[in-house]
Amino acid sequence: MKLIESYILRRSFQMFLATLLPILAIIWTIQVLGRINLVTDTGQSIGSFITLASFILPTIIPVVMPFALVIGITQTLNAMNNDSELAVIDAAGSPRSVIYKPVLLLALLTALFSFGVTNFAEPLARVKAREMVAEAYADLLSSVIEEKTFRSIEKDLYVQISERHSGRILMGLFLVDYRDPNFEMIYYAKEGLIDEAGTTLTMRNGEVHRKTPDGRVSVIKFLSYAFDLSSMAESTGQAPVYSADRDLGFLLKPDPTDKYYVENPGSFHAELHRRLSDWMYPVTYALIALVIVGGARSHRRTRMHPMVLALVLAFMIRWLGFSLTNTAKNTDSYMAAIYAVPGVPGVIAAYLLASQKKLTLPASVNSFASRLYGKLQSRIMSLRKTGGA
Repeated sequence: MKLIESYILRRSFQMFLATLLPILAIIWTIQVLGRINLVTDTGQSIGSFITLASFILPTIIPVVMPFALVIGITQTLNAMNNDSELAVIDAAGSPRSVIYKPVLLLALLTALFSFGVTNFAEPLARVKAREMVAEAYADLLSSVIEEKTFRSIEKDLYVQISERHSGRILMGLFLVDYRDPNFEMIYYAKEGLIDEAGTTLTMRNGEVHRKTPDGRVSVIKFLSYAFDLSSMAESTGQAPVYSADRDLGFLLKPDPTDKYYVENPGSFHAELHRRLSDWMYPVTYALIALVIVGGARSHRRTRMHPMVLALVLAFMIRWLGFSLTNTAKNTDSYMAAIYAVPGVPGVIAAYLLASQKKLTLPASVNSFASRLYGKLQSRIMSLRKTGGA
């Protein structure tokens, strides 16, 4: 690799990391805070919470990386253009491949890393997180909830225990379940037992009060009633394992007798094509960034920052990809479109690069965007001066 190519690769990679790490930290913190109740409600240790939080990272890294790549590339090349480095490269007679090669190499490395995380690390992390949540909620019932205390387990699910005996035996159970909008369920039982797997609460000698939206109440007495604890959380170790939790091998060759695959095969097909297409986004975004900012440009007049246009296009493509993936769960006719979303813009961008054409906005749109961007810059500068004063 030439010296100038190494220089561009190093600067792009540094800007990529400088963008990725803060954004990743912010999103990860938001996701973690949404699960802080696992510690406060179930009495789990801080070590368990940190372990659960680490399982969140593989689910957000593949989504954040392509956008960090766009910012890193556009910022690096725009800075080089402002410092006249791109103009010097052109004046020296160097081919455009000197600029394209390091950027595309970084994009390919990012794509390979994204493919590995999406197809191997993310499913495993999801399953491990579900198992931890299952254990936490089982522990909540068997050992954490105080006796004779009415406690909210999750939204619209409440429980009270009179006494707790050894062997996960609970006495004097009172359970209220409002999660189903069609029924309000109230359970009374003299005794309950949680199985060793922590997935089922067996209630004995009790009754169920069921109330419908029209006010009708039915009372059913039982000698034994099994309540599925796995339904207490969105996901648990013994709860349903959905398409996003399956490994790549299962998605490539699903078991035709699998209960959840039989119920919704479209979600498994859509998940497979999503995983096989997500790696394309970093490459497509890099090509788009090169089209927008990959050549020397005049910066004497006010104009919209190239990063803004690149990010707008990136967000539009990603939003369309998410939408089509969700639509494809209901019909196989949209499966090819999952690949077309990143593929078609990438091919168009590659053609523009090969023909050395630039992607420009219409004059009216560019003028409006430039004025808006200029006003925004002026407003920010005035705020800074006010703050400094």
